[in-house]
Amino acid sequence: MSGDFKGRREDDRLLTGGGRYTADQSFPGQLHACFVRSDRAHAEILSLAKENALKSPGVVAVFTGQDTAEFKTPPPMVRFPGRSGAMLKVPHRDILARGRVRYVGQEIALVVATSAPAAQDAAERLDIEYRELPAVVDAEEALRAGAPLLHDDIPGNLCFDYEYGDEKAAEEAFARAAHVARLKLESTRVAGNPIEPKSCVVAYDTATGSFDVYAPTQGMSMMRPNLAIITGTPLDRIRLHHGDVGGGFGIRSQAYPEYCALMLAARSLGKPVKWVGTRFETLVSDHHGRGITLNGELALDRDGRFLALRVRWVCNMGAYLSQPGPLINSLNPSLHAINAYRISALHGRHRLALTNTTPTTAYRGAGRPGVSYLVERLVDEAARQSGIDRIELRRRNLIPKAAFPYKTPTSTYDSGDPPGELEEALLRSEWDSFEKRRAAALKRGRLRGIGCAVFIEPSGGGAITKEEAAIKFGASGDATLFALSGASGQGHETVFPEIVAEIFGIDPGNIVLRASDPAGPALSGGGTVGSRSTASHGAALAATAREVVKKGLDLAARQLEVAREDVEFSEGKYRVKGTDLAISFEEIARRHASSLDTLGSVPTPMTFPGGAHVAEVEIDPETGTVEVLRYVAVDDCGRVINHVLLEGQLHGGILQGIGQALIEHCVYESSSGQLLTGSFMDYAMPRAHMLGEVKLFDKSVPTPGNPLGVKGAGEAGTVGAIPTIANAVIDALRPLGIRQLDFPYSPARVWAAIREAKK
Repeated sequence: MSGDFKGRREDDRLLTGGGRYTADQSFPGQLHACFVRSDRAHAEILSLAKENALKSPGVVAVFTGQDTAEFKTPPPMVRFPGRSGAMLKVPHRDILARGRVRYVGQEIALVVATSAPAAQDAAERLDIEYRELPAVVDAEEALRAGAPLLHDDIPGNLCFDYEYGDEKAAEEAFARAAHVARLKLESTRVAGNPIEPKSCVVAYDTATGSFDVYAPTQGMSMMRPNLAIITGTPLDRIRLHHGDVGGGFGIRSQAYPEYCALMLAARSLGKPVKWVGTRFETLVSDHHGRGITLNGELALDRDGRFLALRVRWVCNMGAYLSQPGPLINSLNPSLHAINAYRISALHGRHRLALTNTTPTTAYRGAGRPGVSYLVERLVDEAARQSGIDRIELRRRNLIPKAAFPYKTPTSTYDSGDPPGELEEALLRSEWDSFEKRRAAALKRGRLRGIGCAVFIEPSGGGAITKEEAAIKFGASGDATLFALSGASGQGHETVFPEIVAEIFGIDPGNIVLRASDPAGPALSGGGTVGSRSTASHGAALAATAREVVKKGLDLAARQLEVAREDVEFSEGKYRVKGTDLAISFEEIARRHASSLDTLGSVPTPMTFPGGAHVAEVEIDPETGTVEVLRYVAVDDCGRVINHVLLEGQLHGGILQGIGQALIEHCVYESSSGQLLTGSFMDYAMPRAHMLGEVKLFDKSVPTPGNPLGVKGAGEAGTVGAIPTIANAVIDALRPLGIRQLDFPYSPARVWAAIREAKK
């Protein structure tokens, strides 16, 4: 299908300034909002006086925590028990803080005025008196005895203690091991930082008691129930709209407190209320990603065979729980904890801690990069300790293609070929000739390193067991697709019509996608998260399209005046078997449009994409600067529908992984809890020049789990890049005796490590 590719149909609109984002949505007579946020990490609110703010020009209202006291906390996605049967403890989260603030950036009040500047001016006149409380920003420190307590009903700041695998079997395997590799790593906290800041517009219809909410979202089926549960509004009274979305990355799946407060304001004032956040608000109050301390132990026998893996995670959840946060730090990583290797004994324990920081959530990879980072660094460390070449060690332990479907201690991998992926990556990256390039670099005064990582990750599935889609036809025969996807750059408007057009045998230009459309048919399913869109939404549309074709058999038979069993369909035409008598699908659609309207569905089993990546880096020892020179990725994402869109996803994911490894880091001051990286002056973002020569290759094994045979691809780049870059940088530094360094590999941090090693 990619041979006829002429670009994404979204491109014309987005590249010429024709995109329509939440900030572009306006209503006559609308009011404007500004949020007052805590500048303390932990404090009691002794008093909150809003009189001066109310006297400010243009101010219409000021809402505080007392106004949102009846709002609820949405139920968690984690409903399974943890260690010793204990359930997840969920702290109540006020929409606007009442009595106490627990992180810098927490919403305290909402000021509504006739203009955005007037609301901002009035917000600065709100008088708040605090009593400072001790703060804790580090997860391990938060779990220690005597640490400041965030919530009285959650002892020791431990909200969940999750374990998986077989502890006794792991202990027995470690007892007979010839080698044990151990590492402690930091998967540092990062900001999602979409190019479009968080924003929302809410209009309330007093006649029907219904809301129209406009907000960036990764699919209305996730955010809309949140809005209903929190505010107590019947689900059918909320219409959630989104136009173009300037980036998702996992942080736009649930309802933020601001959206719920704006619903209250719109209903109370009887006018639409609009809020557009600033970059600082995005950095300080959008849910962050990662923030995990990773401990791992890998046991090997004398021949280098992996015997067992022990995993210990401590996860920084922030002051409150995002809905996906506990899930992506417990179940998600447990499903592929052994990564791509034959490891029969496994035990993992993940402790989720509350701290005085912004809550963390699913962020590109959603827990899976922690697995690949820890396991692939352990494999390199095991190679160092055992004296076995790191590639040979992988070859001995990778799951062979013939072993799939492969039952792990915690799940079953559907299909794959990790050894084939590795060999392809080694060939394409010219691994065998690397030492010549290293020697040449050393003559130039540079430290050159090469690293590889092999990975398998879960995608799709989860609590969503069925994905529905609908196809409707207009009088001209053109088709409209309805799905619950929420695109933020993936190209759904292009690829979903392509999938259906191939089945119908018509021009994709005659098909339009309406994603998460509140005016469309009611559908069940999930949004665009977990690398599931094509496997779920695409597969549901494909299944629905095939049902449409079946309906057309009856209609075509009547048109052709033959029995239904005498008609077959192929290449866009219904034909009478054994004759030239035929009628096109397009003609049937024009004549019988509404008769072809169909609602269809597919089950959404989990798939397990994978890959092998190789990176080469050079380090300037005088400055500590790391340069990524070459990057090769060999990926298995099942059947490839559109190569160009796939490559775009991989490029973006790889660069995000490089960003985390080299420069990105949300930093909190330990004693005050202040966010020190609250602007682009302090928070570094990856740029295109950071990725040198990149080559992408397919090693696809279609999955039997969905009608298209596709697996996820949206997060593979990040899952692969983080350990690959880490192994390459450590390889460059290893000749100096440096075998471990924590992210980010910033020039200052690398330079300091080199200086320390030379003492």
